[in-house]
Amino acid sequence: MTKTGKVYLVGAGPGDVGLLTTKGREMLQKAQVVVYDRLVSRDILELIPEEAIRIDVGKYAGRHPVPQERINEILREQALAGRQVVRLKGGDCFLFGRGGEELELLWESGVPFEVVPGIPSALAAPAYGGIPVTHRDFCSSVHIITGHKKEDGELSLDYDALIRLQGTLIFMMSVASGAEIAKGLMTHGMAVSMPCAVVENGTRSEQRTFVTTLQHLEGIIQKERIQSPALIVVGPVCTLAEKFDWFSKLPLKGARLLVTRPKEKEGTLVGRLRELGAHVTSLPAIATKPVPFPIPDLSQYGVLVFTSGAGVNSFFQALWREGLDARKMAGLKIAVVGKETEKQLATYGLRADFVPTVFCAETLAGEMLESGFLEKGIRVLLIQAKIASEEVFQRLSARGIQTDRLTVYETQYVQQEGIDPGEYDFGIFTSASSVEGYARALGEKAEVEALAAVCIGEKTAAAARELGMPVYVAKEATIQSLIETVWEQYRDKKKENEG
Repeated sequence: MTKTGKVYLVGAGPGDVGLLTTKGREMLQKAQVVVYDRLVSRDILELIPEEAIRIDVGKYAGRHPVPQERINEILREQALAGRQVVRLKGGDCFLFGRGGEELELLWESGVPFEVVPGIPSALAAPAYGGIPVTHRDFCSSVHIITGHKKEDGELSLDYDALIRLQGTLIFMMSVASGAEIAKGLMTHGMAVSMPCAVVENGTRSEQRTFVTTLQHLEGIIQKERIQSPALIVVGPVCTLAEKFDWFSKLPLKGARLLVTRPKEKEGTLVGRLRELGAHVTSLPAIATKPVPFPIPDLSQYGVLVFTSGAGVNSFFQALWREGLDARKMAGLKIAVVGKETEKQLATYGLRADFVPTVFCAETLAGEMLESGFLEKGIRVLLIQAKIASEEVFQRLSARGIQTDRLTVYETQYVQQEGIDPGEYDFGIFTSASSVEGYARALGEKAEVEALAAVCIGEKTAAAARELGMPVYVAKEATIQSLIETVWEQYRDKKKENEG
């Protein structure tokens, strides 16, 4: 007999992946089945385990391809099959999310369930627009109302009661009925000059906030072509947006970026870009996979050379599996190709003895030879990928330096779907293999050259130019320099568009 699984009703928050709760993330990463709506951002969907079953029930404004009753049944069926199921819903499950309806059938069927609340867009979207929904100088209450019309097309609101509340009014799912709401409030006595705001795509990089008055609300919605998801805020607190709007001032606000680093390496880069306001889509076009190798007799060598952070990780993980650790490196000098590899080495408690001034294989080899770092008669172990640049090996060997190569990982290309290069301002590439992976991931028919490439170094840039991509190269081969280059190019692009 199959043991019954469990359903976790998880609020995904308003869109910004950083607003997904810690528990929500944990449940998602343990899920065997994930049932989700259209309002859940791609960034959050990327957290779903590769082996998990994904079920897109496709609910969004005005269209429900999968009826609610069928969604309820899917949750029950998957749980009764013994699976751990996450029902992922935008915002909070119980705030106009029909979460209660989904639990009814589970309760009747004896299926265990748990609710993980999410940050509601009703509070988060105004906050990202600089609107505090309560303020002691303006109001002491906030009221959240659905602006979604019933099946018969009517919007049943008691406008007199809403006006008497004298608090901030937040109308969810209200774009289509915005004009009717404004008219209803004004007809029942609310001042035509009452401040209000429309917040579209709340908490996402493409968020737009428009502050106006009730009498001009309909015009703003039409002129700016506001689309769902959006909400309307009514009340004097909306005037504070001019002072408190922090999100729109972020330097990369509105930038749409494609990051192609392997999933295990993307964290710092993606996180910092999002902190600057960018919309970042992760396209892990390549993945690094450790390969088995015998631990060499390190006492034969005087220098170890690491040409990537992935090589550092694979090497030390293999040492650990054999019951060894960094003490095995005693007496060895270590050279690395750049600062990012140096940082990775430091996580294992070791400092690099040599870092080139320009972070590439050619400079690494040249400066090791010319600086006297490689003593006469020394033996070098070059730790690298299965397919790697021959630059270091060839130059050292040509100068009579005995150099052995140790393959510790391989690069695999990952197929991706649903990516349109033309939708992004820039793609960010940290290796030539990530450029090749990007082209392979999109397939032969894709217009890969439609994406402008920001590259960490000249070798990466050369690979992008071969594809016909516009190319910008970071001044230094570091994540910080890469981010600065993105910011500079995005700033210039905005000026050009505005001019």
